[in-house]
Amino acid sequence: MAKCQMCGKGPSFGHNVSFSKRRTNRMWRPNLQKTTIINNDGSKVQVRICTQCMRTMVKTPR
Repeated sequence: MAKCQMCGKGPSFGHNVSFSKRRTNRMWRPNLQKTTIINNDGSKVQVRICTQCMRTMVKTPR
């Protein structure tokens, strides 16, 4: 399923609202990417994480 393995973010639900105010269901999916992360012990792990988590990982000092 479309769920981030770091933060657990999943799809959100809401409505498309037309000019006549008619509501139809829609879904917002997180932007998941498959990346390889190097753990503290040096092993590589392939995960599916959202792009916001990727940005946060780059920002945090090591």
